[in-house]
Amino acid sequence: MSHHDPRELARAVVARRQDDVIALSHSLHAEPELAYEEHKSARKIADLMEGSGFAVRRGAYGLGTAFEAVAGSGDLVVAVTAEYDALPGIGHACGHNVNGAAAVTAALALAPVADDLGLTVKLLGTPAEEYGGGKVDLLDAGAFDDVAAAMMVHAAPVDGVGMTSLAIGSWKVAYTGRAAHAAAMPHRGVNAADAMLVAQVAISAYRQQMIPGGVVHGVVTGGGEAPNVIPAHATADYDCRAATAEDLAELQSRIRACFEAGAHATGAELALEAVGNDYADLRQDLAMTALYRNAVTDLGRRIPDTADALRAGSTDMGNVSHIVPTIHPSIGYDCGDTIMHNPDFTRYGVSAGADRAVLDGGLAMAWTTIALATDENHRSDLLTRLTDRPTPPRTTSAA
Repeated sequence: MSHHDPRELARAVVARRQDDVIALSHSLHAEPELAYEEHKSARKIADLMEGSGFAVRRGAYGLGTAFEAVAGSGDLVVAVTAEYDALPGIGHACGHNVNGAAAVTAALALAPVADDLGLTVKLLGTPAEEYGGGKVDLLDAGAFDDVAAAMMVHAAPVDGVGMTSLAIGSWKVAYTGRAAHAAAMPHRGVNAADAMLVAQVAISAYRQQMIPGGVVHGVVTGGGEAPNVIPAHATADYDCRAATAEDLAELQSRIRACFEAGAHATGAELALEAVGNDYADLRQDLAMTALYRNAVTDLGRRIPDTADALRAGSTDMGNVSHIVPTIHPSIGYDCGDTIMHNPDFTRYGVSAGADRAVLDGGLAMAWTTIALATDENHRSDLLTRLTDRPTPPRTTSAA
């Protein structure tokens, strides 16, 4: 293999920069930050990219904790998305320190070969995946308008490709009634807690007819303070999930009707507030998935047969995948018998296996991008699809 082989050049960069990207992963892990508050995390990555010769724009596209780091000037623009937000109370229990550092690894590996391959490498810092949907914000703001392909890897207990995810929409639910003495004059009150009860019963009754793949789950966060007072306020947080964005819209319509039933039955006033952006289902590009599988297999990793059809939870990368050819494989490492979003998963995020996942995930994405750039069929297909792409719809939250 020639020393000019772009794959080997990318591998050499990863070997040379491995201490830097692993230190980044550990630093992100040590200082977890929540959605839209990832100021330190975004700065750490932006500083590293700027010091590596990338053109960096901080607070990009109107998001304070987003950034854009660009290398190369080719007509094939590939975006690698870096996640770095954490979960409340349990830190990086979803492994976003690994995700973000792997994205950085891929961008660093591609930079020296970008111009020779006719590539523009765009590392996008994408905040608020866990809550809010920063990628939807960036999509709306035009960050992906010139992007022919997008990719990231996600930390997980096992390697996997081709996974799907559920579309999701989140609501804050509030009923407002009228307080009254529960024994002396209950007829003067409007019971907000009863409105919530009626809605929950209606949702439970609807489950038999719920659209296949639909999931509704929530918690009551407030429903009165004293047993002798008719509750004037009741609140809840609810999520709706479905197999597709279209199914989600149908499910939300029916669940909204259940909450409206509580208001009609009791006379309470209903307020539904969308929490962040709705997430679309994840649709991974088959050709890019095959190239990533080849790349990660070449690195000695094995994709279990059962890992192709796994359904992930929900991700804002789904919205990107409806517009841009996208992959979102998982990069695995040993985490005992725990799973993501579990406090025990957090401590494995700085293990030797997680560090290897940063390097392998980044290099596999770099090799996938090189394959897209050097194969005329893949390259032509991506550029044609970019040219034919209609102006992206500006997604709004459905309340």
